[in-house]
Amino acid sequence: MTVSFRSLWLVRIGLALGLTAAGLLPAAAQEAASVDPAAVVATINGEVVTEADLALAISDLGAQFAQLPPDQQRAAALSAIIEIRVLAMKGESDGIDKDAEFQRRMTFLKNRALHAAVVEKYVDEAITDEEIRARYDQEIAAAPPVNEVHARHILVGTQEEAVAVIARLDAGEKFEDLANELTTDPSGKTSGGDLGWFGPGQMVPEFEKAALALEVGAYTKEPVQTQFGWHVIKVEDKRVRQPPAYDQVKDQVRQILVREKYFALVKELRGAATVDIANPDLKKAVEGIDNQ
Repeated sequence: MTVSFRSLWLVRIGLALGLTAAGLLPAAAQEAASVDPAAVVATINGEVVTEADLALAISDLGAQFAQLPPDQQRAAALSAIIEIRVLAMKGESDGIDKDAEFQRRMTFLKNRALHAAVVEKYVDEAITDEEIRARYDQEIAAAPPVNEVHARHILVGTQEEAVAVIARLDAGEKFEDLANELTTDPSGKTSGGDLGWFGPGQMVPEFEKAALALEVGAYTKEPVQTQFGWHVIKVEDKRVRQPPAYDQVKDQVRQILVREKYFALVKELRGAATVDIANPDLKKAVEGIDNQ
């Protein structure tokens, strides 16, 4: 697999400007390296680039480049490191690193990196598979049962047409045949009006109420009006919706736990911190956000 010069250039610029979604900490990059992390890959004006540096850069290339051959990943990453460092060296030689605005930015970036490291260590890594499973079981046990129906319908434009459909059903004609013949719902003309399974909130209220009230095998004896027209509805079957399988929602449950643990940690640490906000209006606005 090859990649164009432009693509490699975009990788390098994206890495150099820090535009990728998230960077791993150096320790994580070192763990991912398959060689000695301290091995020297290159030197730039006498400053070494190690395998650990290269692994960190590769991890920051972004998912869209994950399929690149290893040699192209390494080449793109090393090229980006060279660009970063030669420009950084110029910044130091020109005294940009002593600028007050730059120092503020560095402090912010350091704090943001520490924030991410604390979240990883005390929130993300603290969640166990047992805890995820227990939360899943808790949510399933607390969830009320949801009734679903498998229904068909015949949609027509007027009440009179719907009454005529019901009369033909009463006379013994098959619902599916009438749906294929008469319904104005394009999706029902070849499926006998089949809507499949649905539960609360998936249909307009008038339709849903009528369908859920029917017994299995029954059809509405009065036309049902909705914003789409006039319906004759038949219920084929009913069931209680099965909860999603654990493996299907495990990652979602984990994210719930991550969010809860994160906000609990933030609440604990902010409660122990001394925070003074000078501007009354800003203080009120911040408090409003915190109390949401």
